[in-house]
Amino acid sequence: MSFAREASRAIRSTLVLWVIVAIIYPFAMITIGQIVFPFQANGSLLKNTTGQVVGSALIGQPFTSDRYFNSRPSTTSYSTADPKKDDGGVLKTGVSGASNLAPSNPALLERIKGKDDPDPSKKIEGDLNRLKKAGVQPTGDLIYTSASSLDPHITPEAATAQIARVAKVRGVQPNQLETLISQNTDGRFLGIFGEPGVNVLKLNLALDKIKG
Repeated sequence: MSFAREASRAIRSTLVLWVIVAIIYPFAMITIGQIVFPFQANGSLLKNTTGQVVGSALIGQPFTSDRYFNSRPSTTSYSTADPKKDDGGVLKTGVSGASNLAPSNPALLERIKGKDDPDPSKKIEGDLNRLKKAGVQPTGDLIYTSASSLDPHITPEAATAQIARVAKVRGVQPNQLETLISQNTDGRFLGIFGEPGVNVLKLNLALDKIKG
């Protein structure tokens, strides 16, 4: 068999494989994703009551108001930092990741326990005291940040600890909030992997539908 024929066969085979793996396969996966899993394929986007996209079920958002269930602390403010005004430097090493602060690190202790100072402008109220003043029993995930800093979930215990505060501010019955927490709790993957978690964004969107 001549060299020209071998070369021609190799080129044709390469072109056929390229069409299959670079064009047909990707478009087939996109089509299947849009038909079978449209919600997941488009980013698991969540909408409010007016139909406006407010975020993704996969990425956490900062909720600190007493009217809402608070989310887990984030080292990057859930990537909402402005690149032009990044005073905290959270975007210098990327938009996600843990702080890696040791338990004895002064910065971590200051954020959690606060800082007393004769000068009121320098006094810092820690997350621990802030939660206790709001009537919330602090849990680990309401105090410490996650490894990704983009965690959209809190534990059912953390959500339950905030029921009294949210119910008081909104004027709703605690049992209504217990039902919402149950409805927005994601179970273990395949029933065995991971731990149950409450999606904070989903929970707060459902909360806005309740009239207090």
